[in-house]
Amino acid sequence: MSNSGRIAQSAFDGSKLRVILLLDLYEGAQQQFLDAYELMRNQVASVPGHISDQLCQSIENPSQWLITSEWESAPPFLAWVNSEEHVETVRPMHSCVRDTRSMRYSILRETSPAEQQTPEPARPRQVEARVGTGVARHALTFTVKPGSESKVAEILAGYQSPQAQVDDTTRLRRTSLFMHGNRVVRAVEVEGDLLAALRHVSRQPEVRAVEEAINPYLEQDRDLSDPESARVFFTRAALPAVHHVVSGDEEPAKVTRHALFYPARKGCGMELARLLAHQDEAAADDPASPVYSSTVFQRDDIVVRLIDITGDLDLDPVASLGLKGAGKAAELERLLDGAAIGVEGSLETERNINRLLSHADMLPVTDRSSGPS
Repeated sequence: MSNSGRIAQSAFDGSKLRVILLLDLYEGAQQQFLDAYELMRNQVASVPGHISDQLCQSIENPSQWLITSEWESAPPFLAWVNSEEHVETVRPMHSCVRDTRSMRYSILRETSPAEQQTPEPARPRQVEARVGTGVARHALTFTVKPGSESKVAEILAGYQSPQAQVDDTTRLRRTSLFMHGNRVVRAVEVEGDLLAALRHVSRQPEVRAVEEAINPYLEQDRDLSDPESARVFFTRAALPAVHHVVSGDEEPAKVTRHALFYPARKGCGMELARLLAHQDEAAADDPASPVYSSTVFQRDDIVVRLIDITGDLDLDPVASLGLKGAGKAAELERLLDGAAIGVEGSLETERNINRLLSHADMLPVTDRSSGPS
């Protein structure tokens, strides 16, 4: 990876992944939790890419537990944790756990037993550390009943922004909301603790009022007063950021934000997201590229690319779609569900490239930034 871009996040650097799950149990729920963990452990052991896991109990507070797991890389973990199988696997734990916190880390350096015994062991490939800006990104996506799109857009556009400052170290930076047909995508940028910010937002009266107002229009029923119903809905709606890159050049005076929707063929979502991520890294090194920054979100076969660009989106359709370079259009054609987005046939033609850009460009509903404290 080039140092010219300020890469804040990437699931595609090839490093192993360490997942840390902190849990606070209800009193008297320990045996129920242990039974649920054994069930989960046996199921996770057969998931491709899983290496190992450990269950730990605090020596200071017996109600605090820690589960760590190691994975060959981030993509197989993300594929599993965002699956329906995972939703069902962890369900028995919900009644045992008062609070949870999940953290995911790339393993950049490690000491192995061989290094302690030999002076010059064969070291694994060292992954370059990424430079961040202290901002975390996340998105939610869900569908509404066909025919209700305009009403939902009106409700979502009319909400009052919640208080930006969450605590001394956490602040909401930006919320961008888009629609594509009956699909809604809400992307947030948070300075500080992402989980704290998401919880803060969910408790705000103005946000809860909007959530209640759109409930009748959702294709997936939910009851926000029921913790289990709310948890399942937001788990299924999660659209994680798998890659983010910003050009190393000085920020232009004016950039425009767009969200592009790339429905993938069944089972190809992660590969499609990887293609776009690699393309955006190359764009970050190209001073002529109109793409100043990009975030790729992916869950199952849903891929959304949020870009800040200079100039008009259709001025350079190939660059806007992330298809610069020989063979890239053919790669996307192989991975993209063209029928789902209304563009079938070769993406090597100018006509289909223009049609794809037009069909992929999501409808902006609202885009709100928080000023300095």
